Amino acid sequence: MEHEITLVVNGAARRVSVPARRLLSDCLRHDLGLTGTHVGCEHGVCGCCTVLLDGRPVRSCLTFAVTVDGCEITTVEGLAGADGLSPVQRAFAECHGLQCGFCTPGFLCTVTALLRDNPAPTDEEVLEGVSGNLCRCTGYQNIVKAVHRAAELLAEEA
Repeated sequence: MEHEITLVVNGAARRVSVPARRLLSDCLRHDLGLTGTHVGCEHGVCGCCTVLLDGRPVRSCLTFAVTVDGCEITTVEGLAGADGLSPVQRAFAECHGLQCGFCTPGFLCTVTALLRDNPAPTDEEVLEGVSGNLCRCTGYQNIVKAVHRAAELLAEEA
């Protein structure tokens, strides 16, 4: 049985018909064509599938699409503004906070929410904030640097 749901995805209202057990990650990737949301472990452990649900980071591989009817979703594609990359995206590029890039969308969404809630985190707060996102390529040093640089860029914009 299909269910008609309406989502605001990256600022645009989207209507989609999905089976009751369709995961949000699959809805975003397959039904809406937003392939920036990556699926890694499919158990909610790696954080690759993290998106913002009404501004809060959630694991889209653990969330049924029908449960977010009427909600606002921000994916990695929606982080950039009309004038280019977001401060978080620019900082990750500038500080080499990514390597293969598979985990990067989840990190970017997580860090965007982290810095909204805590605009000047300590190293320990950064590590705690990204602890649900796993990266197999980096040693996290550059990710921590990127978070601090993003905080600087956001403060400059404010």
